Amino acid sequence: MATSPWRLDPTVTFLNHGSFGSCPTPVLEAQTEFRERMESNPVRFLDRELLGLLDATRTEVGSFIGADPDGIAFVPNATSGINTVLKSLRFEPGDELLTTDHEYNAILNTLREVARRDGAKVVIAAIPFPLRDPAEAVEAIRSAITPRTRLATVSHITSPTGIVLPIADIVRELEGRGIATVVDAAHTPGMLPLDVDGLGASYWVGNGHKWLCAPKGASVLWVRRDLRDRIHPLVTSHGANDPGTQRTRFRAEFDWPGTVDPSPYLSLPAAIRFGAELMPGGWPALMAANHELAIRGRNLLCDRLGVNAPAPDEMIGAMATVPLNLPLDDDAVATFRDVLAEEDLIEVPIVAWPVPGAREGGFGGRPKSTWARISVQQYNTLDDVERLADALVKRLPSR
Repeated sequence: MATSPWRLDPTVTFLNHGSFGSCPTPVLEAQTEFRERMESNPVRFLDRELLGLLDATRTEVGSFIGADPDGIAFVPNATSGINTVLKSLRFEPGDELLTTDHEYNAILNTLREVARRDGAKVVIAAIPFPLRDPAEAVEAIRSAITPRTRLATVSHITSPTGIVLPIADIVRELEGRGIATVVDAAHTPGMLPLDVDGLGASYWVGNGHKWLCAPKGASVLWVRRDLRDRIHPLVTSHGANDPGTQRTRFRAEFDWPGTVDPSPYLSLPAAIRFGAELMPGGWPALMAANHELAIRGRNLLCDRLGVNAPAPDEMIGAMATVPLNLPLDDDAVATFRDVLAEEDLIEVPIVAWPVPGAREGGFGGRPKSTWARISVQQYNTLDDVERLADALVKRLPSR
């Protein structure tokens, strides 16, 4: 049997690629080479070589995600990228910042912080879940728009509920009304085909460490050409008054935040090559295989638990959720997740939805429902999902 390129503990059933990913050995080796090159002469590497390496990386990443390389900045994670956008912008008292109750908790916290700073208001569109059709999501967002809506932050693939939103339709609806859109594409690179330029959003942020299988700390912020002068990094450094004429202000500010380890960013091309070579057919075949396994796994769980699938197949990528009969209590949900991990050796998110940031006032309140979210990569098989089903049947209270 061939050795797995992933370094996951073989005693653990790992159905949680969606949280932090897993970086395979060939990509880690590429990162090590960059680190060794840097440490052999840090001044040469960081002062004289790094900018050219970042430009080459930006070109390869831009080709993969369908984005103008000049609009790409590298950030540690999607949360940092969205913070970068939101904290660069300014709003007027009474302006509304729109999002949904399927958004990631950290981003909901960021929106509230920015709203408090400027006297704006966060508006949360309630997308029904379960849902029957992508159009329900578009209508929920459309119904929450008012004349005061200035910006909308919307996930392409939702973290707590694992559904693929019709992001092109949503962006078209919002941008057509003059509302700037921030696309939270934390899960999208490597899970779904991308055409970032063609999407037409104002801002787009995607992770490399999840489905792209890059090292931790490698994510991409893209800004539309007409908006690049508005966005500045969270850290002000030498690029703010760079007298050079060879680089745009956008690149100058983002490419040098201070002394950091750039090896995660520079390893993104190695991750793109790894996925392209993992199976015949390259990335399209890999995405399709993960999607098929997620659908089969979700259907298996639904059959074993006697529940209905909460979303149509077209709204599933490589993640899927199934409803659980658990107490509507955050501590109980966390305890159940930990028991699965520590006693059954199964890593899988157990989610109380909506997340705290989407509940009343952003704090406290009880969730409406509880879910198990599987996320699969090519190291998974249907047997992994069967083990989860056995554990859930054994541990869930009877209905």
